Order: sequence, then structure tokens, then C-alpha cells
Amino acid sequence: MLILGIDPGSRITGYGVINCVGNKNEYVASGCIRIKGDELPERLQQVYAGVSEVIERYCPQEFAIEQVFMARNADSALKLGQARGVAIVAGTNAELPVYEYAARKVKQSVVGKGSADKAQVQHMVAHILKLPGLPQADAADALAIALCHAHTRNSLIKTAGTMSSRNASWRR
Repeated sequence: MLILGIDPGSRITGYGVINCVGNKNEYVASGCIRIKGDELPERLQQVYAGVSEVIERYCPQEFAIEQVFMARNADSALKLGQARGVAIVAGTNAELPVYEYAARKVKQSVVGKGSADKAQVQHMVAHILKLPGLPQADAADALAIALCHAHTRNSLIKTAGTMSSRNASWRR
């Protein structure tokens, strides 16, 4: 199962693709979509085109993205929300199921604490995926989002399996 993680931004949008096979997660690709220009509509179009290109290149089966958080600057938060929205549209246009995760949950899943900083996320992503070096910060965040989705997905599958076996034994 290929999972695409997106760390949205109106200047830099990170992406990370992992292959989830059972409980193992393998690195496939990561990088940054660097947005040029000053006009917001033009930048949003670049986010959409960049995410669409990544989807076309790697053909993921699922799409995970960070939820909006409240920033100190309302204007920045609005731009981030718009970049996130066009990234989600790129995923839904490719008929991918979209999963959203709070930043604290992503950090908790990868580092073990929801207040982890970017350097800790980079280090743990490199360790978990056995990368030769640290990925760029936005790419590391996107890989962390993909890993969070993989962990959540595997937990749900285990829980469903346990419930099914309990229900089967109850019916006997």
C-alpha cells in the first residue's frame, strides 16, 4: 500500500511516499514542491499542479495530510488553509481517500511526544525509514504524516481483527 503524506504550505509543500507492507514501512520518495511568485492564486495553482504530479508519478492508494492548526498570524493561517485545500482537491480528483491528522498526533506517532521539534521529527523519520541522511524539514514532516497514517491504519486493522475473532468465538 503506497501512502502519500503532504505537509502543505503556500511557499514550500513537502511530500513523502512510503510503502506500507504489514507492519513494515519502506521509503519510496520525498521532496519539496517549491512555490514561486507573489500572487496567491498563482502559488495555489503551483501547489495543485505539484501535488497532482506527485500523485501521477507514484500512484499512491491513500493520501494523508496535516490538519489546519491555529497560527499566531491569521493571514498565514488562511494561506496555509488554502494551500491545504488545493492539495486535498488534487487528491480527491485522483479519487484517493483523504485522511487528516493533527500535528501533535503526527509527532506523537513518530517521536513519542506531541511537542517534538522539527529536528526530532527529522531524526526519527530518518531512523524509522533507515535513510542515509536527514531529509529536508518539510519532506520529513510529510514522511511523518505518511508514517502516522500507516501506524493508525495498522492499529485499526489489528483492532478489527481482534473484534472479528471475539465475535467469532462469541457466536460458537
